[in-house]
Order: sequence, then structure tokens, then C-alpha cells
Amino acid sequence: MKLNLSPLLGGQVAAKLVFIFLFIDNPKGAGGIFLLNLNCNTIKYLSLFLNPPNPLFKGGNSCFIENNFILLYDVSTQKLGAEILMRKGILLLENGEVFLGRAFGRLHETTGEVVFNTSMTGYQEILTDPSYTGQIVTMTYPLIGNYGVNVENEESFMIQAAGLIVKEVSKIDSNWSSEGNLSHYLEKNRVLGIEGIDTRKLTRVIRLTGAMNGIISAIDFDLESLKGKLAQVPKMAGLDLVPEVTLSQSVHWAPFQAGKPHIVAIAAGIKSNILRLFEMRGANITLVPAIYTAEQIMSLSPDGVFISNGPGDPQAIPYMVKTIQNLLGKAPIFGICLGHQLLGLALGAKTYKLKFGHRGANQPVKNLVSGRVEITSQNHGFSVVEDSLPSDVEVTHINLNDHTIEGFRHKKHQAFSVQYHPEASPGPHDSYYLFDEFMKIIEK
Repeated sequence: MKLNLSPLLGGQVAAKLVFIFLFIDNPKGAGGIFLLNLNCNTIKYLSLFLNPPNPLFKGGNSCFIENNFILLYDVSTQKLGAEILMRKGILLLENGEVFLGRAFGRLHETTGEVVFNTSMTGYQEILTDPSYTGQIVTMTYPLIGNYGVNVENEESFMIQAAGLIVKEVSKIDSNWSSEGNLSHYLEKNRVLGIEGIDTRKLTRVIRLTGAMNGIISAIDFDLESLKGKLAQVPKMAGLDLVPEVTLSQSVHWAPFQAGKPHIVAIAAGIKSNILRLFEMRGANITLVPAIYTAEQIMSLSPDGVFISNGPGDPQAIPYMVKTIQNLLGKAPIFGICLGHQLLGLALGAKTYKLKFGHRGANQPVKNLVSGRVEITSQNHGFSVVEDSLPSDVEVTHINLNDHTIEGFRHKKHQAFSVQYHPEASPGPHDSYYLFDEFMKIIEK
């Protein structure tokens, strides 16, 4: 059975695919899926689900494949069709582990620190969170993209993550609010994704070995070449990524309202939902670049200062630490995530890199002041060393999984912070009260 597909395909040329599927649908009873070999023109009888078995497609039948297109063949009508499914993709980790899969989105090459997130939903908020700059995100939930994407779910104006790894990307989007599918969204944002790999194994590798750099490619499959490129990628420890996500000048989040409290937010990669929650509580908000000094911030007459989340190693951002030190005692301060780490450094504490970090929407945190347990959304790879905090700082929250610090407050100055994301997006709303507490402080 020799099949020349050139006329059918119109002369198109596709890159290599990981797999070629032959779909058979016969109303008379014979139907199933064949998995064809990439690298030759022979149907390989690798995967066959027929009832009853059809002798026509026993392994070894010759078939001409035009640059690895999918064959669609109906046994009953003898009609043949073909289309491009996806291109081959490869993930290479710093430790030498290799994962083959199917590339989607913008088909090119990307590098970054490979991390995992355990959230079942919220993939668009995760991808657009500036804290993921320089990182390739692995979603542990197996099916991603089934409810599509829309502009309301964005936490910034573009995808910030360097890449996306999933077990399966949904080919359809089914939700009343969907404005498009995930694959096209990645392509629009020029971001590469890879699916079809064993994400459970990948997550286990990261948990046992630690977060590490990796490279995803849809254009280069030579391991030595990929290793050379990967060797040039800087480690996350010691990396200042704030300049990539901060502002170039100050800006108002929304038109100012007379008589409302004024918050100056140091934008080191701030998420939009943080600003929305402050706005809902009646605050006027001015966003300023991360390089602003304490003098520049105080010249704006803030009632309170917010230090935002953001990417990279807090120890690599001494200019922000100095600014926070000079703000202590001059205005109430509230920090989230990176802002929490920077406030800790400003108070004299130390930070360290976690083995694989906390990323997900189901992290249990205990509030030591109230005794209540909150389920929180988290995304961080660094933490404050508890025994490095000075005596005038009180730990207010701890992580119940590994007992790392999740929050503290200064006993003298009006300054407090949390390591997790009380604004969620995605995630539970257990910690919204922190925004209310800050508003009460600055309204006095």
C-alpha cells in the first residue's frame, strides 16, 4: 500500500513530529488507532485497538510519509486525509535528564529554571505572573487549557514565564468566558510549550534534585548542542531580574479620588490583582519603579508603602533593600513575596534558596496570632532564615509543610509582610484580611 501524499499536502513541508497517528473509523466494526514510526515510511504496529482486528493494517505495510504528517484513513470508505499535528519537542535538564514530547505555542527554543506548580487551575494567571520571569513552569495537573484564556485572567500585560511544560494541553477550550485556546495564546506571546512528557517523573526529579536550569527546543535536537547552550544560562541564585519587569517611570493605577488614602507601590513585578484589591478598598495607588529612592517615594506623600512580589534572588537587589531601610519609621510598609524577603533583609535578616520552592494554590499556613490555618497561593524559591531575624521582629505566620517563615511584623515600626500571595489569583481567598489590616493602619 504505497501512498504518495504530495498532492494531498500541497507541497507543504513540516518539521519532524514525535508521533504519527493513523486513525481508523469503520462503522462496520473495525476501528482504532495506529502509532506510526517517525523515522521511516513503514507503519509500525505499535498501538492497535481494533474490535474485531482488521488484517488490512498488520505491521509491515509500506506507506510513504511526506515529512511526518498525520495520516487519516477511513477503512470503510477508503478515503485518505492528512494534517500536521505538532512538532517534536525536547526538554533537557541541567542534570542530563532528557524528556521528549510535542512542542506547541511559538516553536523556537527557550531556557530558564525549571520549577513545578501544583495548582489545578489558574494557568493563565501563573503564566502572566512577573514572578515567573526566567522560569519554565511545569504544571503537575495533567490536563491544562480546557477552559481557555481571557484578558480578565491576566496578571500582567503578557506571558512572563519563559516556557510551559504540561502532560497534555487541551485541544479545545470550553467555558463561557473563553476568548481563545492556550496554544494560540502562547504562540501570540511568542512563548514555547511542550506537552506529552511524564510530568510526574519530572516533578519527582525536581523534588529530589532541586529546581535546576533547563532548555526546551523545537528546532535543535542535538544533545551536545543543547548542553552547550544550557551551560550559558545563569543560575537563579544571585540573579537580579527586577529590571526586566519594573516600570520606567511612575504611574497612577487609576484616577485619584479626593480624600482617599494614598499607597505608593514599589513595582518589582507586581500582580494586577494586588492593585485591584487595594482599589476595591478605596485606595489611590501610585506605582513607582524599583530603583526609586526613599526620598523620591516620600516626596509623593504616601500614607503607606507597598513592596511588591517579583522575580529573582532578593540578595541580588541591594538598591531596594537600602530604599526600604530608609523608609522604616517614615510610612507604614506592607510586603508580599519578594517584598517580604526584601523587608527581611532590610531588617537585618538573611535569605536562602529553597530546594524546589513553594508553588501552588494549596499551601497550608498557620497564623500564629489568631491560631487559624489559611490555605494559600504561593510562588517563591527563596525564604527568610528564621533565626536571623532580630529580636524586635515577630514571626506571625509559618508554613505547615516545612515550617518555613511565611510572615512577620516589626514590633516598633508599622511594617509587616507575608511570603505567600494573599491576593491569590489563582487560589483561595483566606488571606484577603491582610489588605484590610493594611488599610486600617494607613487610614488612621
